[in-house]
Amino acid sequence: MYTEILKIIEGGLSKDVKKVSSYAKLLAENIAKSGDAKLSEKILKVLKDVKSQAVYLDQLVATPVDQETRMKIVDFVMPEDGSIDMVFSKQLEDSVQQFITINSHKNTLRAAGLDVNSSLLLYGPPGCGKTTVARYISKTLGLPLVVARLDSLVSSLLGNTSKNIRKVFEFASNQPCILFLDEFDAIAKARDDQHELGELKRVINSLLQNIDEFTENNILIAATNHHELLDKAIWRRFNHIIEIGLPNKDEIVDLLKLYLGGQDCDLLSDQKKMDKAALLMIELSPASIKSISQNTIARKIIESRSSITYEDIIMQVFLFKHHGAYTQDQLINFLNNQGVSQNLIKELCKISIRQVRNVLK
Repeated sequence: MYTEILKIIEGGLSKDVKKVSSYAKLLAENIAKSGDAKLSEKILKVLKDVKSQAVYLDQLVATPVDQETRMKIVDFVMPEDGSIDMVFSKQLEDSVQQFITINSHKNTLRAAGLDVNSSLLLYGPPGCGKTTVARYISKTLGLPLVVARLDSLVSSLLGNTSKNIRKVFEFASNQPCILFLDEFDAIAKARDDQHELGELKRVINSLLQNIDEFTENNILIAATNHHELLDKAIWRRFNHIIEIGLPNKDEIVDLLKLYLGGQDCDLLSDQKKMDKAALLMIELSPASIKSISQNTIARKIIESRSSITYEDIIMQVFLFKHHGAYTQDQLINFLNNQGVSQNLIKELCKISIRQVRNVLK
């Protein structure tokens, strides 16, 4: 609660009503959690004419912009009301939950004399759920995401990039929120990169300074698909580092059950078919598996069919992996190798049984 009190004092001294209102509401929530409902109600009563949603929506109008292009350099995203699809390993769930738990109890930890650095770095291949994790943490902690827009943050006028970084951190520090830096490698590349200009190296120094100041009292999450490009000093700024990799077979099965749930689909009742389909999707990201599932459902709807079969799924796997660059012979051989009958191959490929047999001779 010390952080909230300090922020309220800062807001009062600078006559920042929005900052005072936002942190007072957060203080009331934390006091209620600690068991003092009466004090919490008193604070909320004082704030009854200041609706938190209005405060947050008002902040949308005042989001910082790039001086050169006048484009917004952050998006302000409220915590989601609905459920968030989370299919991760037990180890990953535990790591994410540990970060959430520490931030839920940071006032208690600081009162005990511990330094709490609320910084999390997520890395791994694209489409594996880094943004989903950030949204999940936002929802669980009840804090909005301030998402840095790197397309406008990195200015063509290099001197403006450092200024934009400062603007982002200052904006995020003025209200209870989580600052989310996606595609982090775009501004955090190693300073020994021979292809980078001196000004870009100074951007890293500005970034490091802002991270150090910001994470003393605020939550920072960064995500990158290219962790190997990050400056070594960047790694030391994050107390929590989580790799989010490609799903294994069991996780793919869980994803298929999630994305095909509610459909009449033989995979859902046939474990052997489910396992075979999952093995074909090894080395695909959750985003890719979701696309395959949705493409299969879309085809069922367009063709006015009532159910989805194993063959429908593996057909979409083939089409997704080949991106339209395949021959009919390749498709026929693929389906045959997966145990699909010649009659069914004929129907799936919309050709004659003779054509199927000629290819398989």
